[in-house]
Amino acid sequence: METSEPVRRTSEIEEVTNLYFIHPISAWLTPRFAALGITPNAVSLAGMAFGLAAGWAYSHYQGLGWSAAGLLLMIAWHVMDGADGQLARLTNAQSEMGKILDGICDYVTFIAVYVGLATSLAQEQGAWVWLVVVAAGVAHAAQSAAYEMQRQCYNFWGWGRKSAELAKLDAPPKRDQGGFGALYRLYVRLQYLTTGVTLGFHEDLGRALAADPARAPDIRAAYRAAFAPSVRHWSILSANYRTLGIFIAAAIGHPLLYFWFELVGFSLIMAVLLSRQAARNARFLKGLERAAA
Repeated sequence: METSEPVRRTSEIEEVTNLYFIHPISAWLTPRFAALGITPNAVSLAGMAFGLAAGWAYSHYQGLGWSAAGLLLMIAWHVMDGADGQLARLTNAQSEMGKILDGICDYVTFIAVYVGLATSLAQEQGAWVWLVVVAAGVAHAAQSAAYEMQRQCYNFWGWGRKSAELAKLDAPPKRDQGGFGALYRLYVRLQYLTTGVTLGFHEDLGRALAADPARAPDIRAAYRAAFAPSVRHWSILSANYRTLGIFIAAAIGHPLLYFWFELVGFSLIMAVLLSRQAARNARFLKGLERAAA
């Protein structure tokens, strides 16, 4: 079956555990799902079910076996999360609704795990734990939105992939989005908010590509060379490292350590990455100006 875009994610910016472990399993499952007529949205929902089960397992984190079960269930969610996108590209079934559902399933998974851990921790240490967990969840949402924006921008500007086109904040909701459209626009606003100067940079880059279409392949190649390393650095904020961090903290009996690191450690890392990104954006635009002159 022909597809307009590669089935697998962009390898040069892929997080290492996805590249060599998670997504190879997803790639093995994807054609089998297609042969059975399973839809990408059904795969997303199956992944969410694994995530909800992981939350239940982590609510019993005091037993190492339960923490191990939580880890395995979250790995199963990661596999499904990789397979739904691969299946959509393989079967040309990509849609805005699918993107929205995929994002919702991702957040439901982490909400389930955070709530499961917080419920148990609150019984042990008091209700104040919920303040830390909720604050960590808010930080998580901002960090994830920023990381996903970097990946999306790379695929759109570096490879010209239509499916990664940046959403317009003033665009009217589409009919097939239903009530999820408002959630999607809220998420897009969060992405722009957490990436600071990104919107202006994209406007300038779009004008450069439109002004000289003959140079577009060279501009895109230069973009890939300049930004692939930075997107790989951003992958420290990916869900994979959170999954590992949650398990380690739960396995040693101190899951609250994970939430403090989410709140403080990952937030500091994002601040550094954003600062470097702004400088890289400015250097790239100056390079385009010199080349055009």
